[in-house]
Amino acid sequence: MKQVKLMNKIAKVGTDCLSGDKYVLGENFDNPDAIMVRSAKLHEMEFPKNLRAIARAGAGVNNIPVDKCTQEGVVVFNTPGANANGVKELAVCALVLAARDVVGGVAFANTLKGNADVAKAVESGKSAFVGNELLGKTLGVIGLGAIGGMVANAANALGMEVVGCDPYITARAAWSLAPSIKQAATFEEIFRTCDYITLHVPATPQTKHIINEKTLSMMKDGVRIINLARGDLVNAADMKAAIAAGRVAKYVTDFPSEETIGVDGIVNIPHLGASTYESEDHCAVMAAKQLDDYLTNGNIVNSVNFPNVSLPHASCARVCVMHKNVPNMLSPMTAAFSQEGINIENMASGSKGEVAYTILETTMPASAKVVETISAIDGVIRVLCY
Repeated sequence: MKQVKLMNKIAKVGTDCLSGDKYVLGENFDNPDAIMVRSAKLHEMEFPKNLRAIARAGAGVNNIPVDKCTQEGVVVFNTPGANANGVKELAVCALVLAARDVVGGVAFANTLKGNADVAKAVESGKSAFVGNELLGKTLGVIGLGAIGGMVANAANALGMEVVGCDPYITARAAWSLAPSIKQAATFEEIFRTCDYITLHVPATPQTKHIINEKTLSMMKDGVRIINLARGDLVNAADMKAAIAAGRVAKYVTDFPSEETIGVDGIVNIPHLGASTYESEDHCAVMAAKQLDDYLTNGNIVNSVNFPNVSLPHASCARVCVMHKNVPNMLSPMTAAFSQEGINIENMASGSKGEVAYTILETTMPASAKVVETISAIDGVIRVLCY
């Protein structure tokens, strides 16, 4: 039975996908075949010899040392889109919180307990919390992936003018957008023209502090900014300065920090983007199914460090090879089977950046000599048999 180590509490509907006679799940394995994780940080973890895969029940993988995993032949899976609806709904809430001082109004109402005439106090005090309507305002959406596209469509349905920008948008994502949503050529176009800006891009060296003193200076006075993606996208010190100067009317973030807590003009949400029962279930099920398909068949779907390569398991056995994406890798692999008289019936291969992955289906299980020969090929990272 394969061991799957749970680094966080994973929704039962997901772990149930790995039940039965193939898997045993727990928190205390020293040499697991796979890991399921949500927020636990794995950067200091020594990977055991048997570890084949890490499945992140969520989209972001900044808590996982992806480069190290690639070097050691460990596939890292995530679950893009599984929590998209939950984040989208919070984004709609965040738009309202950015437009109207609902938080301040609720806090005010809570001070009225014991007041002899609450209704009168409410009527006299509510003018301090007057805000704006979203209808007719322009929203800039940076990042039009699974979540950003849904947010763009939801805001469009609310009557906002929506402008999106995503240099890496897929054809599928583009087709999912409402026809009236405009696409900006650059982020700068959004910075200069929009009343509201919402961020839906991953945290990378290129996107770190995408909102900073320079980009904030391009924006309209009174702009309202929403960040439910990653805390590092916004330079908190520059944001506080822009709020103090009156250039930013409101900043709503799902990533509170020491710098943002208690600042007038900043609404801190305690990382609730995917905190719905439905999102946790969807992420857990998706992560478990991807893990099962890899551990059982060697198929890779939704990996962040290896290419997506899948092949129906139709033959007796298969060998899966992780290798560098360089010329003349496949020929010595197939030669290793040929020398042992083993026929390759099906094959699939793909690449992602500097690495590649190849599935070879054969008429009989690969011998130890075949595995040894392929493993010795310059550029091969890992060989797994199924």
